[in-house]
Amino acid sequence: MTYKENFIKFMVECGVLTFGDFTLKSGRKAPYFVNTGNYKTGAQLARLGEFYAECINENGIDVETLFGPAYKGIPLAVSASVALYNKYGKEVSYCFDRKEVKDHGEGGMFVGKSLSDGEKVVIIEDVMTSGKALREVMPKLTSAAKVNVTGMVITVDRMEKALDSELSAVEQAYKDFGVKVYSIVNINDIIDAIKNGVVEGSEYLDKMLEYRNTYGVNNK
Repeated sequence: MTYKENFIKFMVECGVLTFGDFTLKSGRKAPYFVNTGNYKTGAQLARLGEFYAECINENGIDVETLFGPAYKGIPLAVSASVALYNKYGKEVSYCFDRKEVKDHGEGGMFVGKSLSDGEKVVIIEDVMTSGKALREVMPKLTSAAKVNVTGMVITVDRMEKALDSELSAVEQAYKDFGVKVYSIVNINDIIDAIKNGVVEGSEYLDKMLEYRNTYGVNNK
């Protein structure tokens, strides 16, 4: 299996990717749901970091520091930085932000690597629904230093139109900030995995295709 197929199988095994009838926050009725809160163990986190590292390596993303937005992004950036070193011998720094600026001790907004002008930073997140997280962290990063955000890596690109736009959240991120968003897998990969028997869920395939045709962008 490809690493994408392995990742989809991994998500299903962890209960992160499930099929059924779900009402999303947007109000849309979806035949699948991604809940990254179901990653719970050190073994799962170690494997997850390896998938992030593989995505970064496969796409040739130039990076010096991984940034994990608090709070969900913190363990993701740490595990990805460890995996980049263990799998590819690539040593990168990591940092994350605080929800509130610390006014004692070393102080500041960030923990980990102190950012500097020109530093190549990749943002590590779980999923992107509306792009809200990116809009929040970009001002923080650029206020710390004139960093070069070379990309953002997420687990799943739903490839859905936003409620008020024909663009997906990923496409809107590039339009608004010039940040290219890379995903380990997207909805098309998940549909192909069902078709190819990598994971069960064939009874939901018609609904998956219908949902993609109704709300999707860049349909192929």
